[in-house]
Amino acid sequence: MANPAREFIPVSIAVLTASDSRTEENDTSGKALVERLTAAGHKLADKRIVPDDVYRIRAVVANWIADPDIQVVITTGGTGVTGFDGTPEAITPLLDKVLDGFGEMFRVLSYEDIGTSTLQSRCLAGVANGTYVFVLPGSTGACKMGWEKLIVHQLDYRTRPCNLVELMPRLLESRQS
Repeated sequence: MANPAREFIPVSIAVLTASDSRTEENDTSGKALVERLTAAGHKLADKRIVPDDVYRIRAVVANWIADPDIQVVITTGGTGVTGFDGTPEAITPLLDKVLDGFGEMFRVLSYEDIGTSTLQSRCLAGVANGTYVFVLPGSTGACKMGWEKLIVHQLDYRTRPCNLVELMPRLLESRQS
């Protein structure tokens, strides 16, 4: 629940699409995330499309995690169970902590739309070097649902009783100086 007495604090977010077939023209999931994060008042730090390759995905995300000007990374794609899906394997070694509740809650919400097929989703979230990382499926509908039902609220400083923004010390310190 949002507390109107608190001021909204925009965060800097990078978006990565993991796909061998998407381009800027047909990357509907990445576009949906960018549209939503900017409409919410956040800043797009970077957006990339990377082939489904564990090491290329990991390299881009690791660089974003090391960048002190990026507070959040959202990836889309590569969370299924085929041989090409490797985004969780790319991201998990980078994380200091996994937010198990994100994947669990995502699958509960997703069940309403796709039933037991949600069991095939390996989406996850965690924190690395103070940067929050969300790994979403490649489906545009899944990205919209993940943003609208979960991520947008946790990236809103006004959300009570707690949110992820208040756990971003670098962001809050820069606002006080």
